[in-house]
Amino acid sequence: MQKASKHSSSPHVDPERPIGFLSSLKGELSMLITISTAIAFVMAWFLLKVGWSGWISMPLTLIVALGITYVFSRGLTSPLRQMRDAATAMSGGDYTVRVQAATLSHDEVGQLARSFNEMAEELQHADQMRLDMVANVSHELRTPVSALQAMVENMADGVTEPTEANLDSILDQTHRLSDLIAFLLDLSRMEAGAASLEIDAFDFADFIDETVEPLEIADAGHAHAIRMDVTEGITMEGDQDRLRQLFTNIIANALKHSADGTTVLIEAHEGEDEGTIVTNVVNYGSQIPQEARSDIFRRFVKGKAGPGTESGGTGLGLSIARWAAQLHGGSIVVVDDPRGADFEITLPKYHMAQYQGTTVQRP
Repeated sequence: MQKASKHSSSPHVDPERPIGFLSSLKGELSMLITISTAIAFVMAWFLLKVGWSGWISMPLTLIVALGITYVFSRGLTSPLRQMRDAATAMSGGDYTVRVQAATLSHDEVGQLARSFNEMAEELQHADQMRLDMVANVSHELRTPVSALQAMVENMADGVTEPTEANLDSILDQTHRLSDLIAFLLDLSRMEAGAASLEIDAFDFADFIDETVEPLEIADAGHAHAIRMDVTEGITMEGDQDRLRQLFTNIIANALKHSADGTTVLIEAHEGEDEGTIVTNVVNYGSQIPQEARSDIFRRFVKGKAGPGTESGGTGLGLSIARWAAQLHGGSIVVVDDPRGADFEITLPKYHMAQYQGTTVQRP
C-alpha cells in the first residue's frame, strides 16, 4: 500500500514519541541514554556546586535520570503494547482494531505499526469477503434446491406430470447447482495457487465458435446478438477446458451487463509481435469506472447489473477468468473504449512450461 510510504516521508513528529523522527530505534535509544546521562551529570554538578551533600544529590540525580528514561521509553514502547492488545482482539475475531501510536514515526517501530494496520485492514477485508461468500453461496444454493424440491414434490404427489418441459426445468436447476459447485472447486484451486494444465494445439477461431454456441442458446430469452470478428487460421497451444472457462466467464459477464436486444462484440487477432493472441470482448453502451477496474477482478465482488439483465452469481467469474489467463502466462484488463466496457485478453500463442504449476496472483 502507498500508505506506508506516505507516512515515511512525512515531516511531522509524533507528539507521543518526540524522538521518533529518527529512522533507527538504536539511534533513538542512544539519544535517550545520552540525554539522560547529560541531565544527570549537569544536575549532579549543580547540586554539588551549591553545597548539597553527595548522599542526597546522587540518589536524587539517579531518580531524575530514571524518571526521564521511563517517560521517553514508555513513548517508544507504547505502540508495541497497542499491537499486543490489537493482536489479542484480532485472535478473538475483532478485525476493526488499529494501532494509533507511532503511525507518524520513521523508525522500525513506526514501520511495524503501519504494517500491522495494513495487515489488519487486509484481514478485515478477507473476513468480510468470507462472510459475503457464505451469504452468496447460501443464497445461490437455496434457490435451485428449493425449486428442485418443489418440482419433485409436486411430481411425487401427482400435482404435476413428469412432462418434457418439467424435466427440462429440473435439469436446468441441476446445471445451476453444478456450475456453483464448479466455481467453489475453482476457488480452492485458486487458493492453492496453481493447477495442472492439459496442453494441446487447436484452431482459435473454431474454439471461440464452440465457446459462444452454448452461450447463445442460454441467452435466448434476452435477445442479445453476439458478433464475432476473429482472424482465421490462428493456432494456439493451451488447456482448452481452462481457456473455455476463461472466455465463457468473460462473455457471459458481458451478456449479463448488456441491455436486452443489444450486441456483444468479440474481436481477436494476433499481437504485434505475432507471439500473442489479443481478444477484446465489448458490450456496447455500458462503461466501467477507472477506479473500479481492478476491484472487479477480486473474489466475491459483483458488478451492478445492466438494464434489463440480472446480476446473480457469486462474484467469482472474473476472478476465475483472470486466474485461468495467468496460468497460461496471459492477462485480462479493462481498457478504454468509447464503444463500451472492453475486456482485453492477451494470451501467448505457444505454451511456456514455466507457467504450469507456478504461483499466480490471487484475486
